[in-house]
Amino acid sequence: MLDAVQVQRILPHRYPFLFIDRVESVDEAAEGGPSIVAIKMVSMSDPILQGHFPGNPIMPGVVQVEAMAQAAVVLAHLVGHFDQEHHHCLFLGIEKARFRAPVVPGERLEIRVKALRLGRVGKFEGEIRVGSQIKSSATITAVIEPKSNGPKDEEQDRT
Repeated sequence: MLDAVQVQRILPHRYPFLFIDRVESVDEAAEGGPSIVAIKMVSMSDPILQGHFPGNPIMPGVVQVEAMAQAAVVLAHLVGHFDQEHHHCLFLGIEKARFRAPVVPGERLEIRVKALRLGRVGKFEGEIRVGSQIKSSATITAVIEPKSNGPKDEEQDRT
């Protein structure tokens, strides 16, 4: 559905902090809320794996949660709640994060995220799978804030 170039038009992240390679599907009418399936190919050349851990490369759990968050932002954009040109999307909370099995080079991560609530404050359930195995899961809360054009806008916002 979306390739890497299209994903970069939505997310402000860039290599090496972009953790979505493509989007396979979006279901705006999914039961329980809109959902997305994104893909991340884990490669030994990923910079984070050079030091985590030498001789035993494992994708850190925090990177897995960030991949879920990036998929959530893409979902929010695709359903009309986020525009990278005009907004920042920032973490408010991470709940129920669970890491069930290591993520290693050569794996194709399927990042599944469902919107539980959309609006200025959004709440999302995410999980990362490799095949049928759940590797990690988390509930993420984020806020969408308008971008500021500098100190003048910030002063006006405070008044």
